Amino acid sequence: MPTQKNEYLKQLLDTEDAQLKKLNDIVADALREEDLLTSKLSEPSEEHSTFGTRIADKVASFGGSWKFIITFGLIIVVWICINAFQLLRNTFDPYPFILLNLVLSCLAALQAPVIMMSQNRQEEKDRKRAENDYLINLKAEIEIRNLHQKIDLLMAEQLKNLMEIQKIQIELLEKLNSRLDSDSVSIKIDD
Repeated sequence: MPTQKNEYLKQLLDTEDAQLKKLNDIVADALREEDLLTSKLSEPSEEHSTFGTRIADKVASFGGSWKFIITFGLIIVVWICINAFQLLRNTFDPYPFILLNLVLSCLAALQAPVIMMSQNRQEEKDRKRAENDYLINLKAEIEIRNLHQKIDLLMAEQLKNLMEIQKIQIELLEKLNSRLDSDSVSIKIDD
């Protein structure tokens, strides 16, 4: 009889080990799936950009840089110097610099819509990124909930196994106690 209970205890512990291994495998699979999702989302999507949109992006990236501001400032200073210091001779743009104002106005009129096109494209990219972040967060939330359920299941199974083991231990202790009582009674009778 004791060997049968020992066998049962061993079987309970083996079952618990198998459940732990199964849960570890499920968690590892879930983490692998999350890695696959993030790697798919981090890859740049196949964009079909036109020639105009590529130019708009380049103009916007150059037009919004310090390199552009410094270069354009130098061009304006050189333009003014050439036309201001040659007042005595014929200049191509005399003092009120009307041609310079025309060039600056044309540049601003052309550059603004191009920059806005680029900003619209950047906004679309940001929206896609936000959607990808939402998907990743949603997946993480689902995985966390699944892990909580798995841990709860594991704890319930362990509690059930512990209760069964405790029940067996109590039975063994009661048998041991009854043997000790019977042995002490027999010792008292012998004395």
